[in-house]
Amino acid sequence: MLYHLQSENFCFFMTFPGSVPTQTTTKYQYDSSSDGAEEYQMNNKRRGLALIFNQEDFFWRLDLKERPGTNVDRDNLEKRLKDLNFEVKCHNNLKVEEVLEKIGKAAEEDHSDADCFLLAFLSHGEDNHVYCHDGKISIQEITSMFKGDKCQNLVGKPKIFIIQACRGKEFDVSVTVTPASTMESEEKVFMDASTIQTLPAGADFIMCYSVAQGYYSFREKDNGSWYIQDLCQLLQKYGDSLEFTELLTRVNRKVSLRNIPTCSPKFIGKKQMPCFASMLTKKLYFRPKK
Repeated sequence: MLYHLQSENFCFFMTFPGSVPTQTTTKYQYDSSSDGAEEYQMNNKRRGLALIFNQEDFFWRLDLKERPGTNVDRDNLEKRLKDLNFEVKCHNNLKVEEVLEKIGKAAEEDHSDADCFLLAFLSHGEDNHVYCHDGKISIQEITSMFKGDKCQNLVGKPKIFIIQACRGKEFDVSVTVTPASTMESEEKVFMDASTIQTLPAGADFIMCYSVAQGYYSFREKDNGSWYIQDLCQLLQKYGDSLEFTELLTRVNRKVSLRNIPTCSPKFIGKKQMPCFASMLTKKLYFRPKK
């Protein structure tokens, strides 16, 4: 089994009571918390569009390693989102210009009959950016396309962003992996380091990150990343019944309890801890469509 290990440094932004700036009301702004409802309205005609950007290989000048196992993540996530009635579109190994074009077109679409919008990015990343095949894009540039001034018919609706991103150096360390069956095999272990920050994106956004500051992230060649594995497993089991932020909290716990099955001292005590930054204003459920 091939493990991919990375560390990512996050900077968390918190808003304290009394510190929220007053916003000037414009024609496109909508306070989704003012209608008295405790849950987002999820009974529109469509669940909504889900974009998955999957980056496995990169232009050689970027000096980025391939990401074995990411296609498993893509396929698993696509299946789980379709189960929740999303219209899923997968894009593989696109260049910066192509990614921005796809996202821009999605932002310009008519979402008036949709419950929400979701975008997942599976790639390398650093310094608040994610990598495409030939370069990087700012996460803030991506999320800004879906704010109220640019995407008015998603105002007041949940906008979900899932970031599975890593960046770092390869260490050719041969270790003995001992599964529960006690069978042994020699495998490479890869360590990545990066600085993806959790950025505030605006009301009704939720940012889901595979790893929090100071922790490590693992990806297996055959099974995909731990985070996407556990997210998909819980979506399959509870996706249509559990409130979404509660589900993400369970994902955090499940991933944090994992251990890499190796005797190498380099990885003893190394843990993965995902995180999410929620700007949602109501409870979010993906109950079955009637």
